[in-house]
Amino acid sequence: MALNRDRSRRNPRAGLTLLEIMVVMAIVVMVAGLAAPRLMDSFGRAKSQAAQVSMANLKSALQLYYLDTGRYPTEAEGLDALIAMPSGLADWRGPYLEGPDGLTDPWGRRFLYLYPAPDGGFELLTLGRDGQPGGDREDSDITL
Repeated sequence: MALNRDRSRRNPRAGLTLLEIMVVMAIVVMVAGLAAPRLMDSFGRAKSQAAQVSMANLKSALQLYYLDTGRYPTEAEGLDALIAMPSGLADWRGPYLEGPDGLTDPWGRRFLYLYPAPDGGFELLTLGRDGQPGGDREDSDITL
């Protein structure tokens, strides 16, 4: 009976064996290896969606600018015309954006503004993560 009682007590100085630590680490590495690609893909989609939302906000600001002034900003004035009044424009009632942060895409580059666009209106675009025309997934261009 006394022998059985001694086996059930754990030595307070005893720790984990090297084998137990290695098994736990292997499990953690496997779980991380399976989850990391999906997580990174989600981050890429989130930035693309954030760019689309920012472009929709810019479109609304440009439409307000048009309602006030009767025209869209020229390419020379650019999107800065939504923040600071261009010279010689009396009907400007802006600023139409809170600050210059709304002029940059989630990758830290300014949105591109083309006016007049081929359809006669304006065009907003960002070149995606790589900053180059074309691409796919997170590197694809987003146009509004």
